[in-house]
Amino acid sequence: MDEDGLVIGIAAVLAGTTVLFVVLGFVYQPLLLLFATIFGAATYAIWYHASGRLGERVERTAASAKRGARQGRRRRANAAGRGPGEFRGFGPGRRAAAEGRRQQRRTAGGRGSADRGRRGTNEPTLAEAYRTLGLDADADADAVKEAYRKRVKATHPDTDGGDEEQFKRVNRAYERIRE
Repeated sequence: MDEDGLVIGIAAVLAGTTVLFVVLGFVYQPLLLLFATIFGAATYAIWYHASGRLGERVERTAASAKRGARQGRRRRANAAGRGPGEFRGFGPGRRAAAEGRRQQRRTAGGRGSADRGRRGTNEPTLAEAYRTLGLDADADADAVKEAYRKRVKATHPDTDGGDEEQFKRVNRAYERIRE
């Protein structure tokens, strides 16, 4: 017997047991309806799996999680330049922070300009970013991500020997390479 046949057979047995408990619950003891509910839920779960709908739902959920992760990265990229706890639309210094970001863009030549050497006062060049992560300039995306994770673990301020400035430098380097 193949796997699908076995699962459908188990679902049929559970469905029969559910019907039996429903009949006995109405005829003899209403408490048996509780058991009928439990067996009915198990029958539905197995049928849901056997019909392939469970697998489809898992795939949809995984795809949705990937989309959410991409949107989260975009949101974090858009939030660059704000301090901790400073959200769009809140905080006393929001106008000053927005003006500072605009001024920085004006002096740095704009966001998309590829011909400027230095992006800003704190932002490294591409060569400096690779050096900060300890990589060659021809490293692929997986190597960059792995090196970033190792460096972040080593420099995180909450760990022993962690350095906040170095941690920030590693994050800026990773963001620069990802652009």
